[in-house]
Parts: sequence; structure tokens; C-alpha cells
Amino acid sequence: MLLVDDDPLVRTGLAMILGSAPDIEVVGQAGDGDEAVGAVRAFAPDVVLMDIRMRRMDGIAATAAVNALPSPPRVLVLTTYDLDEYVFDALAAGAGGFLLKEGAPQEIIDAVRVVAKGDMMLSPGTTRKLVGHFVAARANPRRMRAQALLAELSAREREVVTAVAQGKSNAEIGTDLYLSEATVKTHITRTFAKLDVTNRVQLTIFAYEAGMVTP
Repeated sequence: MLLVDDDPLVRTGLAMILGSAPDIEVVGQAGDGDEAVGAVRAFAPDVVLMDIRMRRMDGIAATAAVNALPSPPRVLVLTTYDLDEYVFDALAAGAGGFLLKEGAPQEIIDAVRVVAKGDMMLSPGTTRKLVGHFVAARANPRRMRAQALLAELSAREREVVTAVAQGKSNAEIGTDLYLSEATVKTHITRTFAKLDVTNRVQLTIFAYEAGMVTP
């Protein structure tokens, strides 16, 4: 994985924490978003741990740039929660979830593992509330567009999208809706195409914007 933060002490601390896990290897570090894009090309990491507030290219622009690369890695955003007003934009740029800087070492390791597997780091509690907070503050045109797109979804797809936004896993959604996990995955894939999103976090953002769920 690649560590991106403009504070070398933070990078050193994260490298020590993540390096202690037998299944995680830190292959490189970068001090800002511009360096991060080059480091992704050089090291081809599976996961990028991306700070938001950095000099030169910030984490939002870097996340978008990384996701524009062929076969991009998963991006896990570092945030200080209440202080970062740019988290929503980072998610919209393709970030796979959040990691709080004050998180315990094991939480950091677990978060990286979750994202590395292709899942989103979006807990039913803290992170969902954070997404809801920023979506609620967005301009009305985004909400109007999201509500218009609801017409593209079937009733079952709406149920699945709502469940995803509530932080439920595919297995939990299947149990609640009496569907197989394979069928749940099929519905999610279809909604990705209809809504022009690429991951479950962006699907959750859509659900909030459309008023399907509330913070």
C-alpha cells in the first residue's frame, strides 16, 4: 500500500502501525497529491491511504487523478471528521471510504483490509452520519437530479440501494429481502450502471441526495 500525507511524522507512524500487520506491506510514501499520482504509477499499490489537506495537489484532486489511471488502486481517505469539509467531494471523486486519524492502530489495519478486499469502509454509524451531514448541505440541484434518477430504478433496486446506504452487507440485504447474495450483487451492479456510480460509497451518497435515507 501507499501512504500519502504531508506530515512525515504521520507517515512514519502509519508505516509502523501498518507494517506490523503480516498481510500488509507499505511499498511507498508521498508528501502530497502530485507525488501520490507518480507513486501509484511507480509502485502499483492495491490501496492508497490518502490525506485530504495537503500542499500543492490536495487529496480530493489526487483521488480523482488516481481513479482516472488504468486499474486504479482503492483509495482510503484520512479525515479529521468535523474539520474536513471536503470529505463528500473526495467520495464523489471515487474514494472507497474514510479512516479517522485518531483511530486506534487495529482500526487502521482493519480499515485497510476492508478496502483492499474491494468493500467500502462505511460503517452504519459515524461515517454514514458524516456522509449525511455533507449531502444535506449540498445545493438543491444535486438533490433534484438524484430524485429524477430514481425513476430509472425498479422497486427492488430502490430497496437494495436503501439497504446499502444503511451500511448493510450483501448477506444482510439478501436475508432481509429474501434474495441470494448473487442476486443482490446483480441488483447493485445494475444500479451502478443506471446511476453512473462506481462503488457503494457513491451509491450511498446518491441515496442521501435522493432523500431515500436520512442522517
